[in-house]
Formats: sequence, C-alpha cells, structure tokens
Amino acid sequence: MSFFKKIFSSEKKESLDKGLEKSKTSFFSKLTKAVAGKSKVDDEVLDNLEEILVSSDVGVNTTLKIITRIEARVAEDKFLGTDELNQILREEIAGLLSEIDAGEATEFVIPINTKPYVLMVVGVNGVGKTTTIGKLAYQFKKAGHKVVLGAADTFRAAAIDQLQVWADRVGVPIVRQNMGSDPASVAFDTLQSAVAQNADIVIIDTAGRLHNKINLMNELTKVKRVMQKVVADAPHDVMLVIDGSTGQNAFEQAKQFTAATEVTSLAVTKLDGTAKGGVVIGISDQFQIPVKYIGVGEGIEDLQVFNKYEFVDSFFK
Repeated sequence: MSFFKKIFSSEKKESLDKGLEKSKTSFFSKLTKAVAGKSKVDDEVLDNLEEILVSSDVGVNTTLKIITRIEARVAEDKFLGTDELNQILREEIAGLLSEIDAGEATEFVIPINTKPYVLMVVGVNGVGKTTTIGKLAYQFKKAGHKVVLGAADTFRAAAIDQLQVWADRVGVPIVRQNMGSDPASVAFDTLQSAVAQNADIVIIDTAGRLHNKINLMNELTKVKRVMQKVVADAPHDVMLVIDGSTGQNAFEQAKQFTAATEVTSLAVTKLDGTAKGGVVIGISDQFQIPVKYIGVGEGIEDLQVFNKYEFVDSFFK
C-alpha cells in the first residue's frame, strides 16, 4: 500500500515522533507480550490485540473495525506471521483513516476567499485551549496572515490574562473587556476591530463550562448570533479542544460539546504527556468531525497540523 509518502519536514517529523514516544513504547511493549512464543496471527493473538487497542484508548468501535480488517487479511493469507503484524496494523489503520475526508493537510492554512476567517474555540477549562489559541496565532502569523484574538472567556480573569500573555508573545492584537463582561459583546467588538484592521483571521476564545449544557448552549448560540451582525456567515469553524492525555474522557468531552453546540473541527492536545495517543485514531474514526491539530509538546512549534498518514507512521514506526 502506498499510504506512506514523506510529507513532513524532518524537523516536524522528529517532533511528532518524540511527542508520540510514550504512546508508542506502551503499545509495543504490550504487543510484544501478546505475540510472545507465537509465530502466526491466530484467534488468541487477535483477542490480545483487541484488548491492547482498547487499553490504548483507540475506543471499542474503532478497535472492532481494525480487528475485522485484520481478520480479513488472516483469512486471505492462511499463515500470517506475527512479525508482520506491526506493518499490517499500520496499513489497516491508515486504510481506515483514509476513508475519512480529513487529516490530509500539511500546513496551517485558511480559505483565501473568506476574510476575516472567524475561528471560535470551545472546550472545558484545563485542556490547553488558550495555549492552543496562542500557538495557532503564532503559526498563522508566521504564515503571513494578520491575526486578531478575542478574549470572550470572561468568566475567569486568568483566561483573559493568559490570552493577553500569548497576544504579547506572538505580537498580535487582542480585544478584551473586564472579567464578567458579556462574551457576545467581546466577540462583537473583536470582529468589528478585525474588519477595521483588514485582518485575515479572528480567533475567539470562549468559556469552558460544561456543568450546565443548556447555559453553555445558549451562551455559544448568542455569541454566534451577535458575531453574524458583523460577519454574516461567522463563525466559519467551531473548534473543540480536548485533552488527549485524558483518554476515554476526551471521547466524553467530545460527545458533551457536540451535543451543546455544532462543532466543526477538533484539536487534541497534550499527546506527549501520557501513553494515550491512540485516542486520536478513535476520535478521528468515531466522530464525523475532522481532527485539525494535535499538540505534541510544550514548545510554541509543538502544535502540529494533524496529518493521518504521518501520525500513523510515527505511531507504528
């Protein structure tokens, strides 16, 4: 199969390899034990593999799809050696992800015919939402775009201050009001400012409270409605940031937020911190929402565009 072509620069690929190191080490130590003393892929090996994939946070439904695909390979080739299992896994997961119409990008890009492009960012507190916004602002500015940030998470003073720190660090303008201000008012002012400055992209931070879905839904709906008074079709993307290190809880957050508002893309952060990188495979497959970005380290360059082929290549290297 010709899934794996060199796409990323060696530096970017190295960062991805390093970010997935814990996930990879954990997965392969389990896989080595599962095939110990076995020369061919049989029912016992497949049962063990199923357990490994589920425990690696790939998710039950996606795991069953992968196992079904490998069973088909086993049926085709009666003697499939365990030494080939790594390559087969790599090919079948890439094949599964290739059916999803996303994860093909290699650079930080925005549509050229939409100006300003409005990105609204949602997610619970603590997932790395503000940091992701800061790193995105850095990447888009580096790509030559004029960026404006909006601090519409007005429920926490820390959120406003943290976004200000990122705006200063990256060197982009920010629109902010006092803590407790109406988030929709901040979003409105941000878009007006962006239009006046002829900005290319606006990134709006929003509050991350999930304890009351109805309030969250109403609030995000209001923010969208008010933004549309300035830019008729805003927001162009509602991106949910989820913490990959929480494994199955990341699935739950995605479910909760997609129930509360229309999410159009995902960013999965903190993949370097734990051995739960498999969650990206499951989330890509289970939610019909594209994973656009992944966080593989703390550095400003460590937010990467998610490319499914490079990801699988690094995971099964």
